[in-house]
Amino acid sequence: MHRTVVVGLMSGTSMDGVDAALIATDGEEVEAFGPTHFRPYEPDERAVLRAALTAAVDLDSRDARPGILSEAERIVTEAHAEAVEALLARQDVDAPRVTLVGFHGQTVFHAPDRRLTIQIGDGAALSHRLGIPVVYDFRAADVAAGGQGAPLVPVFHAALVRAAGLSGDVAVVNIGGVANVTRIGADGSIVAFDTGPGNALIDDLVRERTGASMDVGGVLSSSGTVQLQSLAELMDDPWFDLPPPKSLDRDAFSRAPVARLSTADAAATLAAFTAETIARGVALAGGAGEIIVCGGGAHNPAILRLLAEASGATVTTADALGWSGDFMEAQAFAYLAARSVAGLPLSLPETTGVPYPMPGGVLAEPRPPAP
Repeated sequence: MHRTVVVGLMSGTSMDGVDAALIATDGEEVEAFGPTHFRPYEPDERAVLRAALTAAVDLDSRDARPGILSEAERIVTEAHAEAVEALLARQDVDAPRVTLVGFHGQTVFHAPDRRLTIQIGDGAALSHRLGIPVVYDFRAADVAAGGQGAPLVPVFHAALVRAAGLSGDVAVVNIGGVANVTRIGADGSIVAFDTGPGNALIDDLVRERTGASMDVGGVLSSSGTVQLQSLAELMDDPWFDLPPPKSLDRDAFSRAPVARLSTADAAATLAAFTAETIARGVALAGGAGEIIVCGGGAHNPAILRLLAEASGATVTTADALGWSGDFMEAQAFAYLAARSVAGLPLSLPETTGVPYPMPGGVLAEPRPPAP
């Protein structure tokens, strides 16, 4: 198959900013990893995106952009364009070789039971500004066919595990706003699903209590004491025992059980909630001897320690394997864009519950210059 140099873009549920990453791939194997760039959202931009989350709850059409959602989509599109432009401007990037962009957009609502998932971001406008074809709207086809629409990264996780030559049962866990697991069996089988909360509850707590955007370095989570009664209340949700496939919205769980705790104890308890639900998810997927953690949660020592205790597995970060834990999802959407234009499936029955291996994504081509 033809190798493509692709920029992948990701703005996750933590809404801290835009990750951009360059890879070379044919949509099956990853031939090379390139430079990365992070474009943070400014506080006023993040405030608009959070308002869009609230407004999106009332939508019943994935194409509707009333009120604040229109402004949020403009911000998302512009921020992603700036991220790509900054990456392509680097001296170590041969910009003319980049022939494709994978644009996830910003998820503002996800309810697969209603066959509705909404990612804002104007793929056509982005393609026109960059002068490069853009693949976007990755989740819609899966959800329309009855799938969960998430997680979509597992096919990329499997490619990484193959390339690394890892053996045995391996779980790759991404801890973003929501956490998800890809379990790659020793026999090559793949099972993947969302496991529960990632960083969203901790981020929201810290922002509310301190004004900071996150628990940097897991300092608060590591300094507090896990309150077992509050943890038990958090864990008392039948969703965690549902069989996969399954997926979540970032706001699916309440912080009410930790409302009366000190900030440090609340953060520690929420970190334990994330770790316990990931461990339960890994077990539900079939178990693993090694868990590889990527995403923002890989920088929280409390979550890593608690996950090792809860799972009994060896817990390693993606960075320790030479992978890019912070930019893995951006790399994944570059990989998925290449798969999309090659007509390869992005999701599988074992990863999203879709009825059959499902291609996806929409290709936007740059508009020709006006005569």
